[in-house]
Amino acid sequence: MPKLEGKVAIITGGAGGIGRAAGKLFVEEGAHVILVDLDESELQGALESIGDENATYVVADTTQPDEVQNFVNEAVERYGGVDIFLANAGIEGELNSIADTPVEMFDKVMSVNVKGVWLGLKYVMPVMRERGGGSIVITSSTAGVRGSPGMAPYSTSKHAVIGLMRSAAMEGASMGIRVNTVNPAPIQTRMMRSIEEQRVSGGREGFSTVEEAQESYASGMPLGRYGEPEEVGRLMLFLASDESSYCNGGVYMVDGGATAGRPG
Repeated sequence: MPKLEGKVAIITGGAGGIGRAAGKLFVEEGAHVILVDLDESELQGALESIGDENATYVVADTTQPDEVQNFVNEAVERYGGVDIFLANAGIEGELNSIADTPVEMFDKVMSVNVKGVWLGLKYVMPVMRERGGGSIVITSSTAGVRGSPGMAPYSTSKHAVIGLMRSAAMEGASMGIRVNTVNPAPIQTRMMRSIEEQRVSGGREGFSTVEEAQESYASGMPLGRYGEPEEVGRLMLFLASDESSYCNGGVYMVDGGATAGRPG
């Protein structure tokens, strides 16, 4: 029997690499999936890559309460409720020192990466409670458990969502709602291309090409490579399914050993 047979899942950041991969896996395991993102053309591309009538999308800004409420309402109207919420939308922001980071950039990263997750919890949890419970998976990062030079707003935001997760896990337990984070290391996605390009253009790390930056970062991973979106998606699938029925309030690394240490 498929792991998510008859379940209803909302995936924010659904047009990105990890969101698409998770959406495809969830649909293959029997879920009805609603992808949420800002760019309709990218969402349409994500649907084409999934290629299943059980996937659909809603264009929405996850930082706006009325738009979050709307996509939750859409799930209820179309499918009767929400069983799985993958709070995956996030941005990297501009790489800069703390002193040189514009206030506006800090606010933007925190708004998308933290407020957006909080709004999702606020509007999804009451609907999940009506269904008798569910699973919420929040995308954090290895930057959520350690510092990341030049990325203070991003690292701060990813630490913050672990705090949100832990509070939500405590509140949700009595409702049958489990809440966990998935913490990826560098994954082959648009976000990593952006970070690599910024590292090269900044010139502070001595990289002359994106390929050189990627090779350097990959060599610092115990497994010697970046992860693939599907590898993150499979962990998300486990946490979304009943196979993880006793997993609540956890921080789950999918990082190739990055937070264990550097290769010798």
